[in-house]
Amino acid sequence: MRICVISDLHYKFATPNPEDVEQNARALAFLRTLPGHYDWLILNGDIFDLWYDWKYTIIKAYFPVLKILADIREKGCKIVYISGNHDFWFNDFFPDQLQVELYQDAFVLETDRRKIYFTHGDLHTTNDSRYKFLRRVIRLPFTKKLFHIIHPDLSLAIGRAMSRSSRERKIPPTLQQQKKEGLESYAASLLNDYDFVVMGHTHEPCVIPMGKGTYANCGDWLVNHSYVTILDGKLELRRFG
Repeated sequence: MRICVISDLHYKFATPNPEDVEQNARALAFLRTLPGHYDWLILNGDIFDLWYDWKYTIIKAYFPVLKILADIREKGCKIVYISGNHDFWFNDFFPDQLQVELYQDAFVLETDRRKIYFTHGDLHTTNDSRYKFLRRVIRLPFTKKLFHIIHPDLSLAIGRAMSRSSRERKIPPTLQQQKKEGLESYAASLLNDYDFVVMGHTHEPCVIPMGKGTYANCGDWLVNHSYVTILDGKLELRRFG
């Protein structure tokens, strides 16, 4: 089985500066290499900088990504999308139009005598109680409904401000280390039952053997342009470009 896992592309729906334009172009160049090469594509959170699909509307700037995902599906690859901390307000577009499976927290796959656990990782930090409170609030049905009834242009302006603030928030090294350790600790707690645990969120790519299993982090596409492959049961961290 051929599996590709990516997270933290943070594909922008508004590109006010050349850096964002270049980042989007690099992500598209990578995605265009995928059709026909994998059996499973795991989108492990924060693929988009913000996601919402209204009843009759989607974000037009995301069309190039959605087109490639459709191409990947047409080549016979199954796609799983796990919510991150930037993309979680899903409605029916992905399952109905692209036949993508959606999971709010985690996805488990058993193949090639390997049991693999995928999750974005934002639930498993140990030092971000403010975010975890905010996560509960913004995922409430009321909050989602409020976002829905505002005109999309205004909704996305608010979302863009919140997303950029989240991405650009400077995390002190000590707190970032605690965040990494939180994900590693959670992975270690699972690896008695799983062969691989694959996460994202920290933006720091790694592969760490733990006991009889392995914890891997996909990294990000803001700096590292990294992703994980699992080919015939063998896990590898790769970089694009």
